[in-house]
Amino acid sequence: MPGTTHPIRPADVAGVRELARAGRLARSASAAPPRDLARLRGAVYTVTWPLVFARITKPLELQRRHPDCLRGLEWMRPDCLDGFHDDVEAVVEHALRRATDPIQNLEGWLATRLSPATVDAHRRRRGEIGALQRPRLPAWLGDALGGDPWLGELAVRILLWAGVPTTAGGELWPLAGWAARRAEVTGEPPAGHDHRETLDREVRTVLAAMRTRPKWYAEHVERPLGHKRAPVAPMPADSSSELTALELVRPHEVDDARLTGLAEQALQAIEARLARGQDPAVAITAVVRVVFGTAASATLDRLPHNGSARDDWLSAALADEARLARIVATALAVLDR
Repeated sequence: MPGTTHPIRPADVAGVRELARAGRLARSASAAPPRDLARLRGAVYTVTWPLVFARITKPLELQRRHPDCLRGLEWMRPDCLDGFHDDVEAVVEHALRRATDPIQNLEGWLATRLSPATVDAHRRRRGEIGALQRPRLPAWLGDALGGDPWLGELAVRILLWAGVPTTAGGELWPLAGWAARRAEVTGEPPAGHDHRETLDREVRTVLAAMRTRPKWYAEHVERPLGHKRAPVAPMPADSSSELTALELVRPHEVDDARLTGLAEQALQAIEARLARGQDPAVAITAVVRVVFGTAASATLDRLPHNGSARDDWLSAALADEARLARIVATALAVLDR
């Protein structure tokens, strides 16, 4: 978890759940010394990140058409991964401030706070760099643009984009993304590649109108644009040397993402078997053995004897009938059966 050098143990997560049930999570966070606060924050992060990935990151990456980012944290593009961590941190900080009442189901409570926590954090980050939090078309700017509906909407999109930390690949403005909306508003889709020249000219028109208020333009356009991260140039095709692969996430995060995906597959398979009338214990046992007994041991990307300790735990649990029975009971509780 970013921000702490101490590995988070199952006991830390259990302690957070107990604090939440007692209604003392926020109070404990506010009174904790730095070392204890780091561990507390790390435990909440461990509970939070799968929810953020499933409910915020995946739908967003689907809209962006990033199939690689949908696969898991270890495949996410750097900018998308940064955004994911920003969202998780926002929810964690929200929980450490707002979890003042008894919470029996921490994941359920966190799920209801995902949207307000991330939206507030997003607006706060925009405000810190001078970008308007809720961009609207000022009356003076609408007049300067002659009341043109598309130029007015383009102005709002420019204000929104100014507060986004990334660029559009190697370009400053996402002209290709704006082209489809331009066609909807104007009813005049440009032919061929003309949309880039047309949109580039229209962006310059809007920026010129914005510059008629120099102070406003400097604060809400120039300043946030100055915070954008420059894109990284690709390696030359004829490069004779190859860079060492950069590990974006730690092995335990890879394991967490893999097991979360397997859990989703298992629940779907169990639901399908139960829908066919199969005995719950038989269905769950069979699915758990197949999904976690075989797929969970896939560690071809690791050095020998450098696999996940969770895989060893799963193997032992599947071999113990009593522990397997508890797994069956837990699965039924999750499925509300």
